[in-house]
Amino acid sequence: MDDLTIKQLIELLNYSFKDIKLLEKALTHRSYDGENNERLEFLGDSILNFTIAESLFKKFPNLPEGDLSRLRASLVKASALAEVASKIKLGDFILLGEGELKSAGWRRPSILADCFEAIIGALYLDGGLTPAQQFILNNFNDWLDQINPARIDKDSKTALQELLQSKKLMLPKYEVIDIKGEAHAQEFIVRCSVQQLSLSAEASGPSRRAAEQEAATITMPLVKEKLT
Repeated sequence: MDDLTIKQLIELLNYSFKDIKLLEKALTHRSYDGENNERLEFLGDSILNFTIAESLFKKFPNLPEGDLSRLRASLVKASALAEVASKIKLGDFILLGEGELKSAGWRRPSILADCFEAIIGALYLDGGLTPAQQFILNNFNDWLDQINPARIDKDSKTALQELLQSKKLMLPKYEVIDIKGEAHAQEFIVRCSVQQLSLSAEASGPSRRAAEQEAATITMPLVKEKLT
């Protein structure tokens, strides 16, 4: 990555890295040669969840845990992160392998979301919690200002869990039964089972989390039909 490109990104991030290699690593997808951003993504994901959770905790002092969790999930889901990443044109700077370049990987929501989290991790390692959280809040302040608990639907896994609990049934079991594709474009196949009702459904997704949500979505009407 040339100096001009780095300078452009630093201006967008509004932060000057002491160790520029951290920023370069945060931009490196696993399909590209060299060290990739997966470890930084792991770190950034934790900081992002904490920061958003803290903001929601302060903003809604009387909201119960379940509603706070749903609000946080609506903000830190891959599609939301990808939207935020697109606004700062992050896709223009991601280092991708030849296969991902051919398939326009810089537009893929999962890649954008992962890179956004990796940058958070890089900011934390380079400058501590303050610049990492400032970056998050700079990009999420409008969303945090506008978010309304009354308009947030429960995600499929939560809705299914609460339905089963209301009937005093055991929680569903999620199992990864297959992983297809290359490392940079994997597809997870997940089975959701409700043993006491002898029900199960399978679904796929670009991540385990996404596949589990889809499997729960498919399972929900089956459970309702069984219970009627």
